[in-house]
Amino acid sequence: MAVPSWLERLRAASKTALLQDGKRKIHYLFEDGQEMAEEYEVKSGQLVSRKWREKNTLGGSGKWQVEVGEPISPLLGALESELIKESSSNPVFMRKDTLTSFQWRIRNLPYPKEVYSVSVEKEQRCCVIRTTNKKYYKKFSIPDLDRYQLPLDAAALSFTHANNTLIITYQKPKEILAAEEQLQKELKKIKAANSGDGDCKTQ
Repeated sequence: MAVPSWLERLRAASKTALLQDGKRKIHYLFEDGQEMAEEYEVKSGQLVSRKWREKNTLGGSGKWQVEVGEPISPLLGALESELIKESSSNPVFMRKDTLTSFQWRIRNLPYPKEVYSVSVEKEQRCCVIRTTNKKYYKKFSIPDLDRYQLPLDAAALSFTHANNTLIITYQKPKEILAAEEQLQKELKKIKAANSGDGDCKTQ
């Protein structure tokens, strides 16, 4: 059974915790040098963001890659930002989970709901968004299912459209809900520093 392996990896990682602005921030440092940073709402235990960073070829820290939460906007110089600006009307793809589901939002998609189709490609282990008007196409994976080595289930996938935003929901399988509950219990045991305390406490 593959489920414990990811949990074991999380348990083995060096963890620091910080309480700030009503959020519990957890930083994981894995044995291979990979880093993961997560933010949870303290009251609900809701995951707000998850980012990854790997060592680059020279051994320094690479850039953070956002898995869950608002995408990081590239910081351009003042002059460049006036010359090169991403169109504010381009679709913006981001993941924003709930306690019981993985959820993705694609903003700036004005077409009616019947234009979209969202399907599961089991062989390629990804979900695909298509539009009948050929205006938007997107393939995305669900890293959580890959980490727990769970199959994709088309019945868990649904979508809706409102306010120019396509919202795609994938119900979390019971294995992941159980693992997340277990992890939350462990994270609460980490002594968290408050933002004014300086250094984080490590486990």
